[in-house]
Amino acid sequence: MNIGAPSHFCHHNHVSGILDEPIKILLVEDNQDFGKLVEHYLSNYPDHSFHLTWKRSGEEGLEEVKANTDFDIILMDYYLPGMNGVEVTRGLIEHGISIPVVFITINRDFNLAVETMKLGVEDFLVKEEISTPVLPRTIMSVVERVRLRGELSELEISGKRVEAIQELVLGISQDLFAPLEGMKLNVQFLLQSSIAKDVSMYLKIISEHVDRMQLKINKLKALKEDKTVPYIKDIKMIDISG
Repeated sequence: MNIGAPSHFCHHNHVSGILDEPIKILLVEDNQDFGKLVEHYLSNYPDHSFHLTWKRSGEEGLEEVKANTDFDIILMDYYLPGMNGVEVTRGLIEHGISIPVVFITINRDFNLAVETMKLGVEDFLVKEEISTPVLPRTIMSVVERVRLRGELSELEISGKRVEAIQELVLGISQDLFAPLEGMKLNVQFLLQSSIAKDVSMYLKIISEHVDRMQLKINKLKALKEDKTVPYIKDIKMIDISG
């Protein structure tokens, strides 16, 4: 059954457990009675908070998530009018939307499980499990699993970035070491000579800049963690101020 505007609720009990904020859920379900059951059981779950947006068809669900990608998870009935769950999931992939999907089915179908797991669907729930703690626990487990996976991926990317920086700095430092040392020796030699006061001042400035460059290079060579920070617009820089 399709009805008008999406339904929203927010449950504000004290949050305990693995996440600190209400979990934002997009429910894609055409059965009005079943959708109300999902609302009821999530709103009365004592150990976490949820915010639910409910859409009644695959097309509406896809349009909603294309306009708002701030959802933590999508709960979706496989058998929907128009686009079914697999088709909606393929639509998400085509639009580069990586929100985790959990299918809700009337029974455990092995062939369906294989088909959807190939698309990256995170889990399955049987409709009769909705009235048990399985529903909120599955939602929390999937959200936490995806979050941890993202953190591990970011750590891996950061590690590779540090390796690339170290390799680049090693090559640059080898090219710069001899010229900087030569410049430093020449400046020290000139400072010990009889030269005008203003020339001496400029030579000291040059010496300070050479020292600063050598210090920065040594800090980059000793870099052990990714310290890339925003600079201007989309440009980032390496923070070696510490």
